Amino acid sequence: GAEQREKQYRAHPGFGDRRGGVISARTYFYADEAKCDQHMETFLRCIDASSGSSEDGFSAIKLTALGRPQFLLQFSEVLVKWRRFFHQMAAEQGQAGRAALEMKLEVEKLTEALANLGIATKAESQHWFTGENLGVSGTVDLLDWNSLIDSRTKLSKLLLVPNMQTGQLEPLLSRFTEEEDLQMKRMLQRMDVLAKRATEKGVRLMVDAEQSYFQPAISRLTLEMQRRFNRDRAIIFNTYQCYLKEAYDNVTVDVELSRREGWHFGTKLVRGAYMEQERERAAQIGYEDPINPTYEKTNEMYHRCLNYILEEIKHSWKANVMVASHNEDTVKFTLRRMMELGIHPSEKKVYFGQLLGMCDQITFPLGQAGFPVYKYVPYGPVDEVLPYLSRRAQENRGFMQRANRERELLWTEVKRRLLAGSLFGPSH
Repeated sequence: GAEQREKQYRAHPGFGDRRGGVISARTYFYADEAKCDQHMETFLRCIDASSGSSEDGFSAIKLTALGRPQFLLQFSEVLVKWRRFFHQMAAEQGQAGRAALEMKLEVEKLTEALANLGIATKAESQHWFTGENLGVSGTVDLLDWNSLIDSRTKLSKLLLVPNMQTGQLEPLLSRFTEEEDLQMKRMLQRMDVLAKRATEKGVRLMVDAEQSYFQPAISRLTLEMQRRFNRDRAIIFNTYQCYLKEAYDNVTVDVELSRREGWHFGTKLVRGAYMEQERERAAQIGYEDPINPTYEKTNEMYHRCLNYILEEIKHSWKANVMVASHNEDTVKFTLRRMMELGIHPSEKKVYFGQLLGMCDQITFPLGQAGFPVYKYVPYGPVDEVLPYLSRRAQENRGFMQRANRERELLWTEVKRRLLAGSLFGPSH
């Protein structure tokens, strides 16, 4: 049924090499299951190294290294169609344009709509919405709706959704072959092994974001790990790319899920690494560009998501955020909001991260002021790491100007101390 799949979630030969137009991310390609096992072993060694070199370390992993990307494509399409179906039902109940978490479907109207569409009889669908927490208030929100897909084996009928263009019911999930099913299980097992090792070693695991057509599945699998491993503290961190138009909706929905289920929310916020490739793919294949139209809009999105998480830290203390940014304005924004909200650096709820060898004029003052700050260390064979670093240097070409500025600040401080006669004394 590949021809029935949506353009965005089909494998397109022209974009088979996902390195094209990507400056700042490592790309993994699926060779076979043995290669995925090798990647897992590498990640395990990385977790061990992080544990041995830092009291409170982080280790980053990529899910495309641990399984077949085709599965992530398929699962992403399922999740996106399912969410879109919810929004279509909400629009029919007069709730179009509301924020994701403000949309609440009335169970009575919902069961009628499902019956009219031929998806289920009223009696069947009423049974779905009488769970312990589901539909108790007479309404179903997006989190309730998403939880139905967790029990998808039991609700095979619910996996038919209407195609609004053709008016026909279509299966949401084409059946996995036995081999694909095994591949999915092995991917989950590898994630489980890594999460357990990280927990044992006191290392936090950051799951990197990837292309938008993989991301719904990656985020969903990461949420499953957070549910299991983030009960007492944030061990698993998800990554949100703020150049995506839906970043704020994704953050707010996931934070609300952590509130309801009582686990610790952990996130790394980035601007995003795949912009050129994402835009070109959307234009060539013919679907809506998922990226914010301007850099300014992305900045607004970053600060909006960050502010929401800082507010959550203030109110619940069960959220943690890594501000992964080389942008001085973003760092200043974070420091100002932390002060206003009374979040002290010693509470270790807000972390800062920059690349090794870049933006030291941000990193070191933060560290000296007592903030938890990290250097992101690329590792691997020289011929693989050097091209990555050279691309990052190109991407951050403004860092030479910032280095000059840092040198000027240091020279000013040396002169001040010379004039004060306290060259080797403490700074005042």
